[in-house]
Amino acid sequence: MADFLFEPHAPVSIPIARGGLFAVRRVYCVGRNYAEHIKEMGNDVKDPPFFFAKPADAVVVGGAGIDYPPQTSDFHHEVELVVAIGKDGADIAAEDALTHVYGYACGLDMTRRDLQAVAKKAGRPWEMAKGFDQSAPIGTIEPAEAIGHPTSGAITLSVNGEERQRGDLGDQIWSVPETIAYLSQFVTLRAGDLIMTGTPAGVGPVVRGDRIEGAIAGVGTVRTVIG
Repeated sequence: MADFLFEPHAPVSIPIARGGLFAVRRVYCVGRNYAEHIKEMGNDVKDPPFFFAKPADAVVVGGAGIDYPPQTSDFHHEVELVVAIGKDGADIAAEDALTHVYGYACGLDMTRRDLQAVAKKAGRPWEMAKGFDQSAPIGTIEPAEAIGHPTSGAITLSVNGEERQRGDLGDQIWSVPETIAYLSQFVTLRAGDLIMTGTPAGVGPVVRGDRIEGAIAGVGTVRTVIG
């Protein structure tokens, strides 16, 4: 057995509602998947989907707090439906896509919005705006065999008890099957992958001490506090 130069990092995992752990491999994120959010960001609703990624170890679970990140003064919340992939596949047909889904969770795509704006203007990658430490708090995964495959239902986010975001899963421009089919043309999806499917309108800044709670009807919640 090979000797590692240093101890390998522990795998990232998310609790499953009915017991067990979901080992995370990759985290893919869909940009601009709700029309009202696209409009509030000043973009074209007709654009096809595009994707960015977060590292697996950006995931935060169990309602743990997250730090206010460095190099930003405009730290934003985005509540999203998270799809947990349970079966490998490439070039997946939309009509077969849901057979690759293990379950769903509620998650937060935390964003350094000022860094994102600079990157957009310069035509640069978004990694430092999206893929930083603790940028993906995610709630418990609910297996699809228990809750089905939600296509509608309220998706909301509150800060300190005040509602900031409200939308409906039915407002997604690209459905979960369409998103999986499109993404799988570019990469082979593997069991353990997560897809964060975009956020409704109402994104905005948070500060130290803020309590964030996201919720998706029939799926669950995600909570965190900005430290």
